[in-house]
Parts: sequence; C-alpha cells; structure tokens
Amino acid sequence: MLEDDQKRLLGEFVRAHRERLVPDQPSGRRRTPGLRREELAARAGISATWCAWIEQARDVQASPHALGRLAKALQLTRAERAYMFDLAGRRDPEGTPHSDVEHAPPSMRAMVVAIDHPAYGLDRFWNACAWNPAAEELFIGWLGDGHQRNLLRYIFLDPASRVLIPDWEDRARRVLAEFRADFSHSLHDAEMNTLLVTLRQQSPLFAKAWGEQTVLDREGGLRAFSHPVRGRLAYQQHTFRPSDRPDHKLVILIPAG
Repeated sequence: MLEDDQKRLLGEFVRAHRERLVPDQPSGRRRTPGLRREELAARAGISATWCAWIEQARDVQASPHALGRLAKALQLTRAERAYMFDLAGRRDPEGTPHSDVEHAPPSMRAMVVAIDHPAYGLDRFWNACAWNPAAEELFIGWLGDGHQRNLLRYIFLDPASRVLIPDWEDRARRVLAEFRADFSHSLHDAEMNTLLVTLRQQSPLFAKAWGEQTVLDREGGLRAFSHPVRGRLAYQQHTFRPSDRPDHKLVILIPAG
C-alpha cells in the first residue's frame, strides 16, 4: 500500500507529463493542455479510468508492465521512468541495463586510469571489467591475462585468495552478503543463476553462507592483505556507483596509515 504522499506525488507527476504531450491531431480549441486522459490511455493501452485514478491519488494496483506502457506513452526519460516506478512502489522490468555488461562504462574507465592506488570496476555479475596496474599487482591470481575475472569465483574457488586475504572466511561471507543485495535485481537472469549454481556446487562455504540469507550494504573500511611479495598491506576501501551505469561499481583502495 502506497503512502498518501507517494500517491499524491505520482498523480502530480503523471498529470504534469501528460499535459506536456502534443496531441496526434490537434483540432479546435482544447480546454486542457497536452493530451486528454482518454488519449493517454489509448496510447498506453490502459483504462482511462485507471489513468484518472492515478492522477487523483486513489488506490491503484499498477503492474510493472502497465507502468512500463504508461512510461512509454508519456515519453519519459530513463531518470523520469525510474522516478515514476519508485513513486509507484514497483520494480521496473527494464530498469537494469543488460547490454554490454562486460564493458566498463566510460566514467569508470576514466577513473580507474586516473587513480594511482589500486582501483577496479565490477559489472552486475561482479566480474572485473576495468582495473589499473596497481590493482593487478595487488590481486595476484584475480586480475590480469588468463586469470579468473569474477570476484566471487576468485574468493570462493581460487586457493590464492586464501593466501592473500588473512581473514578469508569472514571476508568471503561479507562479500557474499553484499552480493546478495545486488542479486535481488537479477532474480530471473539465466546467466546470474548459472553463476550461483556453479558456486553452490563447487564451494561448500558458499552453499552454506548462501543458505543463511544474510544481506548487507556494501561498506568501506579497513582491508588487510598478505601479499606474497610485498608482505602485509592495509587499505581503506571505498565503493562508488557510476551514474551512467548504476548496476556497476567502482572500488578504490587507499593505503592506510
């Protein structure tokens, strides 16, 4: 059930954008600017009564697909569409970009190159999609040619991660709990589920921790490493999401102390 403020804001938003639209065939003098509700409903393939109830802030159970048709009829931008879905309390079925996920967005590539400290980018599967030489030198066995690019596979399946990460089991559980928060956006993605099946089958710890249903926000903080060449290292970790691809994340490690 939506809060009254949400319903009011949703109604005001839909009405304002309806009134900005140009009728297909303007004829004579119109009492209201933009499209009539009936015209918007026809464009969206939905009920005119349903449109009216939304604008009147009444209780309306809008399906994600109906909202998607309304968004297209209103000619919303990506940001406007996301805003409308948030107000309606629904998840946009087209909200997570699925194309070119193996490529880092330009903003991320630019940041990784500009930073001297270890920095890397993760796509929605938590594959490394960009990294700098400092990150490649730190994460032996993960980054670089011929290495395992998926962070979860590296942590749970590669013995090198147990050497590099002193508190390996605690860190592995923490990473998995953070990943679960992202997984909820790709519940029906075949590639994502294939990754989970593989990890559950090949890692007893992953299978056990996944069954515990722990979900955590991705937070920064002190990260220690036992590097085979450089010895004990400590960094403060910071994570950012690029505005042009919010399903990706940029991770930066700043030397501590």
